[in-house]
Amino acid sequence: MSVLRSRPVLRWLVPATAAVAVIGGGAAIGTFAAEAEPSLPPRTAAQLLVDLQTSRLEGLSGTVVQRADLGLPPLVGLVPGNELTTLLTGTHTLRVWYSGPDQQRVALMDTLGEQDIIRNGRDLWTWQSRSNTATHRTLGGDAGAGKPAPEPAASLPATPQQAADLALDAIDPSTEVSVGRSATVAGRDAYELVLQPRDKDSLVHQLRIAIDAEQHVPLRFEVLAKGSDRPAFEVAFTQVDYRRPDADQFRFNPPPGVTVDEEKAERPTGKPGHVKPTGDPQVRAVGDGWTTVLVGRLDGADVGRKPATKPAAPPAGAGPDMDMSKLLGGLPAVSGDWGSGRLLTSKLFSVLLTDDGRVLAGAVTPERLYQAARG
Repeated sequence: MSVLRSRPVLRWLVPATAAVAVIGGGAAIGTFAAEAEPSLPPRTAAQLLVDLQTSRLEGLSGTVVQRADLGLPPLVGLVPGNELTTLLTGTHTLRVWYSGPDQQRVALMDTLGEQDIIRNGRDLWTWQSRSNTATHRTLGGDAGAGKPAPEPAASLPATPQQAADLALDAIDPSTEVSVGRSATVAGRDAYELVLQPRDKDSLVHQLRIAIDAEQHVPLRFEVLAKGSDRPAFEVAFTQVDYRRPDADQFRFNPPPGVTVDEEKAERPTGKPGHVKPTGDPQVRAVGDGWTTVLVGRLDGADVGRKPATKPAAPPAGAGPDMDMSKLLGGLPAVSGDWGSGRLLTSKLFSVLLTDDGRVLAGAVTPERLYQAARG
């Protein structure tokens, strides 16, 4: 269980929604510029974990840059309009504001516009400047009682805090935890906590979390793939201010001509404090720790079958012009005693789509996927 789960610091307003909403833009910057290594009093990994657990923060604002270089095959052009493919490549910039669990804002900057998510008490607003459209939702009765907004399905983290929380969930005997080199991030001295999988089948070499030496807040999060000394994924503050933002930052003032979609208010269900399980019953996990493989099924589908005269509906989240036959045809064919199918590989994850309609995915080598497919 994450050491961060019980504390309220930087529980960003639906951070996964913010991450999925990013639209690619901006020039690639490579790894974030390194500064001289500061001289800090020595601290152990256990002390840094306690620092993360006990830190308290009244407010924060800053600029976050997210960069992904996952080594994906050139399939983006086959999936027009798909937000996930843009998120998995290039560089993205976000502005964030935090003033406790009831007031949070994330603005996702794009070369052609801006997208905002604003939490102010029970009011949840989203706005897109390009279409000048907004959505308003009133959160459930217990959402304003010092609790963060519910998070949707998982995606890439939008802030160093969320990334660190996900990483610390993985700490168990399969993980080696150590202290790395000190660093300067966004003008702040920081310690570095390093998590390294022990399982050789994991594609992850290290996770590195830079922690503010005074405020104990994650300032930078990096994922290094095996065989590489450059982060395949990183999210970091480039500017940070620990003063509480002005209340006006969390008030949404609809611009002229905006189209507002008013969603139905959430109603609390079940017993207070009870959380319904959100796992997809059609998806199961094989293995545990860093080499967990998720196994599910594609709706409708035989990957190896020739397409019918009338193409099947694209999967959820796919662009309207997505051509599944071209997408799958662009992946290498693989086969073995587990069956046959298509394989997508990257620096940090592998996905196997079998001809009998199964999909297996994990931050593992293809061999581990084949092993799970046999099972």
